[in-house]
Amino acid sequence: MTELANDLGTEKISKLLIKQAVPASIGILVMSLNMIVDTIFVGQWIGSLAIAAITVVLPIVFLISSIGMGIGIGGSSIISRALGAKKADKAFLTFGNQISMTVGLSVFFVVVGTIFCSSLLLLFGANGDILVPATEYFHVVLYGVPFLAFAMMGNPVIRAEGKPKFAMYAMIIPAISNILLDIVFIKFMDLGMFGAGLATSISYAACGLFILGFFLSKKSELVVSPKYFVLKFPIVKEIIELGGVTIVRQGTISVLMIVLNATLFTYGGESAIAVYGIINRVMMFALFPVLGVTQGFLPIAGYNYGANNAKRVKETIKTAIIYGTSVATLIFLGIIIFPEAIASIFTNDAALIKETPNALLLAFLATPVITAQLVGSAYFQAAGKALPALFLTLLKQGIFLIPLVYILPKFFGLNGVWYSFPIADILATVVTLLFLKVEVKKHLN
Repeated sequence: MTELANDLGTEKISKLLIKQAVPASIGILVMSLNMIVDTIFVGQWIGSLAIAAITVVLPIVFLISSIGMGIGIGGSSIISRALGAKKADKAFLTFGNQISMTVGLSVFFVVVGTIFCSSLLLLFGANGDILVPATEYFHVVLYGVPFLAFAMMGNPVIRAEGKPKFAMYAMIIPAISNILLDIVFIKFMDLGMFGAGLATSISYAACGLFILGFFLSKKSELVVSPKYFVLKFPIVKEIIELGGVTIVRQGTISVLMIVLNATLFTYGGESAIAVYGIINRVMMFALFPVLGVTQGFLPIAGYNYGANNAKRVKETIKTAIIYGTSVATLIFLGIIIFPEAIASIFTNDAALIKETPNALLLAFLATPVITAQLVGSAYFQAAGKALPALFLTLLKQGIFLIPLVYILPKFFGLNGVWYSFPIADILATVVTLLFLKVEVKKHLN
């Protein structure tokens, strides 16, 4: 692990953060472009109702696959700290337990999702005419979910190894394959929602198999061996405590989607859900550099925390917030200048194009301040402090956004939904900065 130790433990933080964040950002960018292009193809070639259907289905898919993400992020935090403390055996054992947990749990929940398909879709907002296309899409995509869960588990582990470029490749492969297969299945073969689902499912499989190939190759420093697959309670407990933060966060997002889709349907019908589908895709795309900085921050902070190098941890926090905030401000300006143009990319539905710009502007109002919240909550996860990480992760979606989405529309109608997003962002950022200030003063001085 010499190269990893030299990089994460000694290299200049600003240079190291760029080295970690740029590949992560590129990977997220390509994945976001994939989501955007997928939505554009579906909206232009199938219809605006198809956008609403995908908006309903994807939170269910990501809820199941977030099991892999949680196991990946929780385990990668352990791996980073173990490598920083020169405990390679613990890193290997953690990785083996991650594989066993991800495969077993993802397959189980796919079976559950298949059995309760209609009930889940209705719960998540497949109301009215949305149910039929949502069902067709969901049935196909569900079979790719175990591959997606494995990919989401493996990606943060690859970054924890100090191999951000391979993590980037893993995100690029499914994006490119999905776009190409969308063209084949939807445009040329005219398979509609089934084709969209088939393209997505195959792309998930491509991503999962690529990551498996990486770990089986000599490029990976982690050892894949059956002896490490046997679950060890202390390791599983630590993975669950830290990874549970991500799983609970995704679960909270899923609850948010239930409340959000129901509220949108009540105050604006199917078109309001389609508007949010566009906003959600734009959020994923526009915030890719900020998310990349956060992803790049995690292994650096975790490694140096494990190595008891408080000075480098503090410098990493400061640098990540400065970089992310600068980029987020530029993104905000772009949204302000081009809202109509952005909306028109996704659909040729005149009513949808008219409704989207105002909602887009309102939802993005607090974009310049979000980096501090993301990096602050990520620090506690990197440091292995599960309870504050869980609380801070739940702040925006769970503690603030869900109640706001439920309450504000009663006074402001549909606009109340869009007001909820910037208010939740600002409140979550203030609380996170207070937590981070106390933590730095107590433990990093």
